[in-house]
Amino acid sequence: MSALNTRVSLLALACAVSSYSAMAEDSSLTNPSISAVLDGYYQTGDRPLAERAEGFGLGETELALSANIDEMFYGKVTAVVESHDGETELNLEEAFIQTLAMPYGLSVRAGRFLSDIGYLNNQHLHTDAFTDRPAAYRAFLGGHYFDDGIRLNYVAPTDLYWTMGVEAFKGESLRATDEHAERDFDDVGVYTALTKIGGDIGIESSWQLGLSYLRNQNGQAYAEDEHEDEAADEGHAEHSHSASYTGENTYIADFVYKWAPNGNYKYQNLTVSGEYFRVTDIFGMEPGHILEADHEDVSTDDYHQGWYVSSVYQFSPSWSAGIRYGQIDTNEIHEDHLDPQKLKESEVSLAWHSSHFSTVRLQYTHQTGTNFDGFEDDNIFTLQYVMSLGSHGAHQF
Repeated sequence: MSALNTRVSLLALACAVSSYSAMAEDSSLTNPSISAVLDGYYQTGDRPLAERAEGFGLGETELALSANIDEMFYGKVTAVVESHDGETELNLEEAFIQTLAMPYGLSVRAGRFLSDIGYLNNQHLHTDAFTDRPAAYRAFLGGHYFDDGIRLNYVAPTDLYWTMGVEAFKGESLRATDEHAERDFDDVGVYTALTKIGGDIGIESSWQLGLSYLRNQNGQAYAEDEHEDEAADEGHAEHSHSASYTGENTYIADFVYKWAPNGNYKYQNLTVSGEYFRVTDIFGMEPGHILEADHEDVSTDDYHQGWYVSSVYQFSPSWSAGIRYGQIDTNEIHEDHLDPQKLKESEVSLAWHSSHFSTVRLQYTHQTGTNFDGFEDDNIFTLQYVMSLGSHGAHQF
């Protein structure tokens, strides 16, 4: 906890995260870091595209093992236990190696890992200040996008923190619907490129801006591949973490601003963040074919979009409060046209932190939607606990 009492610049923190030496410097294969995260909740209603169902339930119970393999490599395995409809499943969320000693600010990660696109995606769900990811994440990335692939990162030797990266993934969870199993999907379906830049403002504030691009070779849907409700429900039941809305190109812009008096985050701090998503080229057509638009409920806009803005204020070491607003504007494919949909969410949360390792959160969500089957405007309350056992590395910026 002493690290919380000392102000660390954004540049130093980012370099530590990039190398992973700071996260694992005291661990080895004979002395690995082992941790578990417990997540449970009670919720008064169902939310569109979300994993948490009405009533009592378990979120992701996370089991993690990490260590320095030697002076050249770091490794991590994260397994997630999930419960849904009375069945318990074990999924592998991370299993990767990371280089530690490449020159010129370069690093390579290979295996299964969280993509670095956007702001929230490379962070584990238990670090969130709200019970669920924003609707844009749930719609376009399946909550959080992890996959099998490889990443090359570069941290520039500049006064400001500036990193760039490219990734290549298998992309199964971001494939468009293939109801009849007739499509020939690319084996390497997703490519990303990203950059993030940030710095300090005096001794009390830090900021970061990011731009990401995701190319989904298998993201376009066609008239014969309609998004049937039954198929979507089946994927949800199996905890596939698949995106509900896909497209060929995804653009993400993100920002985050953090403030703490005298740079001491232990007693008080403020975080303001937001992201904007635009998913284009969602509907494949034969040359010369145009989308039908016979009435106002039919869209010819061949894209989805979504965004959110959130603010979280920790006003004492034991209490924090957050507010978040977000919405998505999506199109559901139906025969040879698109039906527009809209979802708006306003959320307020209050969290009690007995220590750095335990959180009890009460959240209120007001949701309104248009053209979502089986969805009703609602006011939902969620009571959640998140408890960490064992070693617990520093959270990312």
